[in-house]
Amino acid sequence: MQKYCLTVDLKDDVVFIAEYERHHTSIWPEIHESITGAGIINMEIYRHDNRLFMIMETDDTFSFEKKAAMDAANPKVQEWEDLMWNYQQPLKHAAKGEKWVLMDKIFQL
Repeated sequence: MQKYCLTVDLKDDVVFIAEYERHHTSIWPEIHESITGAGIINMEIYRHDNRLFMIMETDDTFSFEKKAAMDAANPKVQEWEDLMWNYQQPLKHAAKGEKWVLMDKIFQL
C-alpha cells in the first residue's frame, strides 16, 4: 500500500466553500467507481479555511498516469472535474492546468 497527500485551494468564498462541501457529502456513484477502480483504497479530504488536504491510500495497481487516462476517457468524471473546478483555484506554484498538487513528506514518527 502507498499513501499520497495532495493539496489545492478553494476560492475564498464562504458560499462556494459550503457548496463544495455539500457536493462531497454524497459524491456521484460514477465518481466513487472511478476512484476505487483506479486502485484507491481510501481517500479523505480535510479543509482548513480555503485550503484542502487529501490523503489517498492506494494498492499496487494505482498510478497517477493510469488514473489520469481513466479520467480523461470518462465523460462523467470530466463533468465532475469541471464542476469542482468552479470552486477550486490553483496553488501559487502549481504547473499550468494542475489542480491537486502532490505534497512532499517531511516527517514521520
